[in-house]
This record gives sequence, C-alpha cells and structure tokens, in this order.
Amino acid sequence: MICLKAAMLKQKLEIKFIYIVLTLFFGVFLCAPLLMLLLNSFKSGQNVGLANYITVIGDKDIFLAIQHSIYISALTAFIATSLAFVLAYAVNCTNIHKLLKLIIRIGILIPMLLPTITYGFAIIYSFGKQGLLTHFFGRELFSIYGFNGLLIGYVIYTLPAAFLLIHNSFGYVDKKYIIVSTLMGDNFFRNFINTILRPLIGTLGGAFVISFILSFTDFGIPASVGGTYGVIAGQLYQVMLGSIPNFNSGSAIAMLMLLPAIMGVWFLNYLEKFNFSYDKFTQTDLLKNRFRDICCAIISISTVLVIGMVFLVMFVTPFVNNFPYDMHFTTDFFRRTLFSTPILNVYENSLLIAILTAGLGTLLSYSAAIINARTSMNKRIKMSLDVFAMITNTVPGMVLGLSYLLLFNHSDLKGTFTIIVICNLVHFFTTPYLMAKNSLLKMNQAWEITGLLMGDTWLQTIMRVIVPNSTTTLVEMFCYYFINSMVTISAIIFLVTARTAVVTSKINELQHFASFNEIFVLSILIFATNLCMKTCSEFFNKKRSFTN
Repeated sequence: MICLKAAMLKQKLEIKFIYIVLTLFFGVFLCAPLLMLLLNSFKSGQNVGLANYITVIGDKDIFLAIQHSIYISALTAFIATSLAFVLAYAVNCTNIHKLLKLIIRIGILIPMLLPTITYGFAIIYSFGKQGLLTHFFGRELFSIYGFNGLLIGYVIYTLPAAFLLIHNSFGYVDKKYIIVSTLMGDNFFRNFINTILRPLIGTLGGAFVISFILSFTDFGIPASVGGTYGVIAGQLYQVMLGSIPNFNSGSAIAMLMLLPAIMGVWFLNYLEKFNFSYDKFTQTDLLKNRFRDICCAIISISTVLVIGMVFLVMFVTPFVNNFPYDMHFTTDFFRRTLFSTPILNVYENSLLIAILTAGLGTLLSYSAAIINARTSMNKRIKMSLDVFAMITNTVPGMVLGLSYLLLFNHSDLKGTFTIIVICNLVHFFTTPYLMAKNSLLKMNQAWEITGLLMGDTWLQTIMRVIVPNSTTTLVEMFCYYFINSMVTISAIIFLVTARTAVVTSKINELQHFASFNEIFVLSILIFATNLCMKTCSEFFNKKRSFTN
C-alpha cells in the first residue's frame, strides 16, 4: 500500500514536471512573442497609442490590399469548399470505380507536398504567353498575373485541406438515412439536403474558414504571381523587408492579420450547434444513380487533371534544352543544378530543420496530448493546453515569424537553426496535438492503473504500453511535421539568414533573378523528399496494421 502511494506521488510529480515544461515553452515561444508584437504595434517613436493603426489603415495601398485579401480569400474559400465537397461526395457517396476514387484521394493531395511559392511559377509556365497549356490550347487563356493567378494558386493551395476535413466527416455520416429518405418519397435534392448537407454544415463552415485563413495569410503565391494586385501578406513583407523596414507599422499590420483568424474561430464555435451525431452506424450499399456518378466523376477527375497539368510543367522545364523553344530532352541542366554546392547546402539545411522539427514536434505535441488525455489533472489545466493549440492554429505563419524577429532580434537565437525549428514547432503544433489527443482518448483508460498495480512507474507504463499502441499516430505526426517544415515559407521568411537558408527561401531568392529552371529543380527536390517520407510512413503503418 505504501509502495502504491509512493508510486502515485511520483506519478503526480512526473505529470506536473511535464506540464510545467510545456507551459514554460509556450509561455516563452508563443505568448511572449505575441505580447511583444502587440506592444510594439502601439509604439510610435517615443509615444504610445493608435498612431500606427491609423497610419496603416489610412495608407491607400495597405487598405486596398486588405480589401483585396478579404475579397479573393472569400471567393477562394467558396470555390475550394464547393469543389472539396464534390470530391469528398464522389469518394464517399457514389458508385464510381474504386480506382478512380483512389486517384482522386491521392491526386488532390499532391499540392501539399510542394511549397506555395512554387505554385505561382508553375502557373506562369502553364498559362503564361509561352506556357505549356497555352501551347496546348493554341492561345493564352487569360492573364495570369494578379487576380487570376492568385485565385488559381489559392484554390489549389486550400483545396487539399478542405477535402481532408470534409472527407473525414463523411465517415461519420450514416448513409442508411439516404435510403430511408428515398423510401419516404423524397426527391434527389430533398434527400441530398436532409441526409448529406445538413449533417455537414459545421464541417463545411470549418472548411470555408480554413480555406479563407490559409489564403488570407499566404505569402508564397503572391510573391510569384501577385503582380499589381496587392494583398496584405505582400504588404507586410514589403514593410518589414523593404528598403526602409518599419517594425512598428509591420506590427500593426500583423495584428490586423489576426482579426480574420479570430473571427473564424468565433464562427466555428457558432457552427458547433449545427453538429449532431448518430447513435450507431450501419454498413449500407449506396443507391444506384448513373447520372450522379457520371457528373461527380467528371468534375472530380477534371479537377485532379487540372492540378496535375499545372504542376506537370515543373517536371518538364528542367529536362529540356530551352523551354518552350527547344524541347529536346537533356539531364545536363538538372544534374548541374542539383549537385551544385549552394543547392546541396540549402537542401541539407532543410533536411536538418525538417528532421529536428519532426522529432521534437512529435515529442512536444504527444506530451501535451498525454497530459490532456491520459491524466487526472484539473480540467482548467487540461483546457490550457487546448488554448495553446487554438492560439497556434489561429496565428498566421508570417505573424508568428515577425513576433519572433521582434522578441529575439538581439538574442543568441537570432540567425540560428534553433529559432527556425522552434518557430516550426509552434506553428504546426495544433494538428499533431489533436491527432495524438484523439488517439489517446480511444485507448483503455485503465492501463496506467494496471501498470501502477504491477509495479511500473507512470512513465514506464507510457513507454511500454501507451507509446507502442500509438505508433501509427506517432508516424503520422512525424510525417506531418516533416512535410510542413519542408514546404513552409511564410513562417520563416523573417528568420532565415544566408547561413540558415532553406530550399523555400532559396526559391524566393531565385525568383528575383528569373532563375525558373533552378526553382523547378528545387521544387522537384522538395516534392521527391516529401513523397518519399509520405510513402515510407504509409508503408510502415500498413505493415504494422497487417502485422497486428
């Protein structure tokens, strides 16, 4: 009995220690930088007040950029959510061939393996005056600089995230009610609205908000095809890294960029009341509807083909003598670029940062999820971890990077790999944390007690029982952190230096010299690396599930 009490006391100390470490980490690397950003936004010379905000809002270019960002982000969110819904509906509620469904699920995720700054250059080389698709159709379809290029890039960028969210929610829709509605005499549209659309209202709203925030805060796409159509992310970059940097005005712009995200969180909480769940799920064969299946298949495959065709040029340009004038195949340029010392150096930097971020990020988010899901700590303490996750999910990458620049500008962390890794840890924390939390909540809650009774400490039970049963989730978390660290540009654009340059920052640098072939080689390098990571993680998880 005394040994059991001692073990329980040790368990409480271990849990408190982990929680304190997590709280200190987020206090120093999340709350403090954002507080510094907020305070800096009110400073104007020796005075403190709203002068920066008045100046920013009074600036015609910045005010117009805010209007542009809101308009194009809202339109992007509507298109991306609508397309994502059709694709998810085709995969989950139609009888189209399984191979087509597999192509849709895989093809729609390709953009996630590439940095957003590459999207713009792919659009230029696909739809520009000498673009691959322009030659295919025999004429330039539209002007790609400005609104049109941004809209295409944003939709491609936000579509995978919206699809994953809606596709996951379709798994919780009981399709039995589709048949019940049909038997009750409802026509197709009434059936569709009551059995499919209404249960997904909350999810569709979430997809809209995510798509809006992602496009509103993205820097990569405007950097390549923004043209004269100014957006707020581009204005922040110019203010901070222009000929005369203005940290105070930049802070005010960054704080304004938080408003849509905050409103989005409020909107998502409002939509929660529309969500409902079923008591149980039943396996039901879908009703035959040839017209429905053909329409969904055409829209879905066309969407995937368009995305594939946009990025196809990326795999063509570096392997021809002089695109589009001399299309003879050659690998000379690709090999010469790929094996040059500067390219290898930035690639090594990217790999180092991605591996460190993935390893430490998995440990960080899993530890936080363990405290929330597998301990009996106070509800308020557990809620604080959810609050950290909500904040990191709300703060745009550029805003977080700028807050780090302001807080750590005169510290030893400035210009180091450490600050970039920490920024990535915080920026991408939410999704892995929720992955782990949902997985841990589904496990037997008595395992820790059983471990204590058998003489194991709490940490021993975690390592011997909980972690082995979480392997699949841990691999997915590692993969998520790794891929996002390889493609991110917004979060680290203010933090990289010549010594710590990564592939995405090198792409941003090369665009100023119109070195598009080098840009595509680097993009292929990122794509191949992320594809390899994704394939390995899927293979590992499938092999493990087969073994179990």
